[in-house]
Amino acid sequence: MKNIIGVRFKKLGKIYFFNPKYLKVEKGDKVIVETAQGEEYGEVLIPNRKIEDEKILEPLKIVIRIANHKDNKHYEQCKKTEKEAFKVCQEKIKKHKLDMNLIDVECKFDGSKILFYFTAEGRIDFRELVKDLAAIYKTRIELRQIGVRDQVKRIGGNGVCGRELCCCTFLRDFEAVSIKMAKEQNISLNPSKISGNCGRLMCCLKYEDNVYAEKLERLPHVGAIVKTEDGEGEVDSIETLKERVKVKFQNEEGYSYKRYDAKDIKVIKDVVQEQINEEEIEHQKELEELENLEKEDIKEEEDI
Repeated sequence: MKNIIGVRFKKLGKIYFFNPKYLKVEKGDKVIVETAQGEEYGEVLIPNRKIEDEKILEPLKIVIRIANHKDNKHYEQCKKTEKEAFKVCQEKIKKHKLDMNLIDVECKFDGSKILFYFTAEGRIDFRELVKDLAAIYKTRIELRQIGVRDQVKRIGGNGVCGRELCCCTFLRDFEAVSIKMAKEQNISLNPSKISGNCGRLMCCLKYEDNVYAEKLERLPHVGAIVKTEDGEGEVDSIETLKERVKVKFQNEEGYSYKRYDAKDIKVIKDVVQEQINEEEIEHQKELEELENLEKEDIKEEEDI
């Protein structure tokens, strides 16, 4: 068992383990730690805890000290530098007439470099921009191109549910989302209804996907012929989460309907029908393009 603490450097960044040595820290404490990129200022989210050796990737970097008043002041100065650098960089972008959108600026605590995050349609030749910024700040300048999802995560906003975006509150990693997930959850395949602020498929489609996939394995498809206590009928619709099916019976008067629990019916003949209306057919091409962009974004984020 090893003594560790968990530290986070950004609001929604990943939590990294560090060796606190003899230090005792509390949740919310600010600490100075050693990283591969030099000293960093972070917040303790997991206080001193014993953890099994096999769960730790060795070697662990160490906690240098609990942040003091001087460290806190320096961190505040870094934040001021970031705001100033943001304005300066925007002016330089206009000067060089670069087709790029500056999103965020990050100043390293040890002053080793300043990172500028931006979005753009294609590749940008920003060599002259880097030279100008390096001349002003006398440190290493790094420009990073990010995807639209990462852009929205940094900017923030509210979703269609009325709450703050998941990527701005608790979502640390983006996962691929597909049209299939929307179909299985019986959601309208209208791009405007299943797209987030970033223009990509909403991340929340992924949350219940495993539950729907598991339940759908136990349910017949719409159009399947089933045997019930009232005779044979055809599945008209399903309530996935409740595991109930609506069965259509043909009689002399036309059709009648009745709901049953899935466990109370027996499937005689199952069929797979693609339930998609005319409106959704019109959106199909747009949705496919959206899904392809989704995959490209995930790959770009992994590369970065």
